[in-house]
Amino acid sequence: MKQVKLNSETKKDILTSLLKRSPAQYPEYEKIVADILDNVRNNGDKAVFEYTEKFDGFKYNSSTIRVSEEEIDEAYNNYDKKLISIMEKAYDNIKSYHEKQKQNSWISTDPNGSILGVKVSAIEKAGVYVPGGKAAYPSSTLMCVIPALVAGVDRIVMTTPADKNGKVSDCTLVAAKICGIKEIYKVGGAQAIAALAYGTETIPKVDKIVGPGNIFVALAKKAVFGHVSIDSVAGPSEILVIADETANARYVAADLLSQAEHDQLASAILLTTSKELADKVNEEIDGFLKELSRTEIISSSLENYGYILLCDSIDDAVDAANEIASEHLEIITKNPYETMTKIRNAGAIFLGEYSSEPLGDYFAGPNHVLPTNGTAKFFSPLSVDAFIKKTSIISYSKDALEKVHTDIEKFAESEGLTAHANSIKVRFE
Repeated sequence: MKQVKLNSETKKDILTSLLKRSPAQYPEYEKIVADILDNVRNNGDKAVFEYTEKFDGFKYNSSTIRVSEEEIDEAYNNYDKKLISIMEKAYDNIKSYHEKQKQNSWISTDPNGSILGVKVSAIEKAGVYVPGGKAAYPSSTLMCVIPALVAGVDRIVMTTPADKNGKVSDCTLVAAKICGIKEIYKVGGAQAIAALAYGTETIPKVDKIVGPGNIFVALAKKAVFGHVSIDSVAGPSEILVIADETANARYVAADLLSQAEHDQLASAILLTTSKELADKVNEEIDGFLKELSRTEIISSSLENYGYILLCDSIDDAVDAANEIASEHLEIITKNPYETMTKIRNAGAIFLGEYSSEPLGDYFAGPNHVLPTNGTAKFFSPLSVDAFIKKTSIISYSKDALEKVHTDIEKFAESEGLTAHANSIKVRFE
């Protein structure tokens, strides 16, 4: 990995480099995505079937594009029972964590005769996109579905691409069965997002779409936002590690590579006050690259978006981390909890040398669908909040309104909205 002395100029260069990975920087794909969205909106199932045949190599119709219960049961019955047990443990951890996020409606009454409150309701229909194709991600199934279940969403619709034989990955179907999801459609890419956003003869329109995907999925979600709600426009994966001289170089190297293996656009950055640690981390990375399976992808990721930034102090490292606002942030320092208090921007924070990032990806409980490309400055992880909406409740008695009606009338008239003022005024004529 490239070693760079951290200063204002190098930090600026790195931020510019990282932004090149943003979905907003791929306008050449936007026209392709727009055409797919328009086609599905106008032609429904016909367009979806054509795209799945073109991109996935299998010809569907309205009765075969939905995963059957027999397919789900077959996948579950044939799957490794030990892995099923592990997924069930992960399910319990994730559900337990998200249940702590639940919100309740509330009402506040005042002796003056006013009643104010909030009604919390789950959205009716949620669409969950689970990536497939080159790799399967049952963990994403769990992370996207469980918050919706906890929120109380009435109908959860899942889409995921199948292989050229029309088969969805067993592990994805097993994760869906553990969550109790039965409505699954064999469609991926921008066409899946279009189907969920607009609805077709077979696939229902939903109220919100969540889940990670490739550049076409990200741009499609961006384009349909407003027609439906989305979780976020996710970019390539990121990890940033803040470490001092007390950190274990082998652990740090392994953690950086855990994200670099996702794809060539993934980013892995180490911020450290120790030149000795930096050198040892590079040595460990070289050793790991001789052992790991996705070395070509890892090497490309590190070449383009891998950095070791040498900092004068932990405070300088924190300042840089807050500017980068990484998806995953590990803090492996003498006092990680003290360092954490200074972090303002990160998708998820992992504290200490035994809190490796994959712990969050698979098992601990917090959601692994996180803001990327610096959006942790204003976005949060996927949560139960994503699947609820709030409605304000207002009730005033005549006595309560009488005490303030002239104030309201004057306020409305100051904006030139005399009909607003009159709506109050007529009640006291």
